[in-house]
Amino acid sequence: MRVLGIDFGERRIGVAVSDPTGTVASPLPTLKRRAGKRPPLAALEALAQEYAAVAFVLGLPLTPGGEDSDWTRTVREVGAALARRTGLPVHLLDERFTSVQAERAVRNIGLPKGKREEKERIDAAAAVLILQSWLNSRTEEEKRSMAEEHGSEPVDPGPGSEGSVL
Repeated sequence: MRVLGIDFGERRIGVAVSDPTGTVASPLPTLKRRAGKRPPLAALEALAQEYAAVAFVLGLPLTPGGEDSDWTRTVREVGAALARRTGLPVHLLDERFTSVQAERAVRNIGLPKGKREEKERIDAAAAVLILQSWLNSRTEEEKRSMAEEHGSEPVDPGPGSEGSVL
């Protein structure tokens, strides 16, 4: 019952995956994008197949006022295309401020790497925050329903189960 989280950017795409119980998010390697090129839907589809994902959670970059921008509309189109291509549901989640939170988390660790590696870690951490937020927001009924749809039992991991930012 894994779910993939996506922080869709112009140059990089942060990706995270939940554990099989749909409880904890962990980062995956960041995908790269070339400016002006089509979104890497095939790579996202391959990740969904590799992890047997049952859904995607796509960060929706609303303006600080909560409204759509040109980039928000682009991300919505990518989500619709991903749903058509994979046949999996794509849940949109307000991602305002996740990049700021992710950047703080990565910088607080103080890992000695170059700028590119730091930006990739920030994108991956943002994807984890998006996915973990969505996982945490689901009700017990939603978790049971999803588990029943996919032939598994929901597991209660107990207190202290939180997503891994890095």
